[in-house]
Amino acid sequence: MKPNRRQILLSCGALLALPHAAWAQSKPAIRILVGFPPGGATDAITRVVADRLPNLLGQPVIIDNKPGVGGRMAADAVLSAPADGLTFMVAPNATPTFQMLVFGHQIRWNILKDFTPVAAVASYPLGMGVALNTGATNAREFIEWVNKNPGKGSFGTPGLGGQNAFLGVQLAKTAGIDLPVTPYKGSPPMVNDLLGGHVPSAISLMDGMMAHHRAGKIRVIGIFTKARSPLMPDIPTFAEQGIDVTSGEGWTGMWARAGTPAADIERMQKAVQQVLQMPEVKEQMSQRLWVQPHFRNGAEMDALQRAELAHWEPIIKASGFKAE
Repeated sequence: MKPNRRQILLSCGALLALPHAAWAQSKPAIRILVGFPPGGATDAITRVVADRLPNLLGQPVIIDNKPGVGGRMAADAVLSAPADGLTFMVAPNATPTFQMLVFGHQIRWNILKDFTPVAAVASYPLGMGVALNTGATNAREFIEWVNKNPGKGSFGTPGLGGQNAFLGVQLAKTAGIDLPVTPYKGSPPMVNDLLGGHVPSAISLMDGMMAHHRAGKIRVIGIFTKARSPLMPDIPTFAEQGIDVTSGEGWTGMWARAGTPAADIERMQKAVQQVLQMPEVKEQMSQRLWVQPHFRNGAEMDALQRAELAHWEPIIKASGFKAE
């Protein structure tokens, strides 16, 4: 029997909590900050990677969860730590992109100036699931349901001001429908409401929805990427259903504080690349976490985040969304 996410997290945590005595005596621990709670998607991805790093780096690696405000708490902590190669941050693209564009006036850092990209570790599609009581089995049927049920259509999202929420805004505009957002404090309560038919649709990562889709408890009607995902090749894109919304690829990366020695950045980058090539890591990520191991070096990651900032800035401005 293959391990589930909980077993993966428990085993990773146990191994990380017991660093080799020689490492503890000879080298200080590397700390990886995660701005989201234990058990969530970002935390799970981080632990699968971090579990293998001590053997490659020759020193202990500790995960430090600092959840809060979309990953901002972890970013603040990295910015306050010395740039000595012992502190890193793992976060989804929503932290650098949407925190910058939506909450830039509230944060004390600029991702392009104050942080150095180390490596991207995973990519994954964002998609929409619908409740069974809508009767919809694809995107067009859901749009028809929304039009026939004025005032009832909405989409859930784990929080406001992130990629999930703005994908919903794009979907509504492209399809010409009224589809207000219903924000939740995380994915679990959102998925529970989707299962119960209390919210008609939800946009999020697939890890919280695919098991319920396979069990016939909800229907995943599409993903917001340009092409179908190898993780779920049976799920169509919205584009192939005639709705041109294709900016829904999420990714998770690692950053260090600007000024961290280049040798330390390169050392960590090479170790992460080695981890992502391990067959068991590929299996755990794709089969259990519904994400694809996807290594990008620091330069590639920098280009990616700059392109995302340029893409989303006019969309967010046009939406009229104002952060409170």
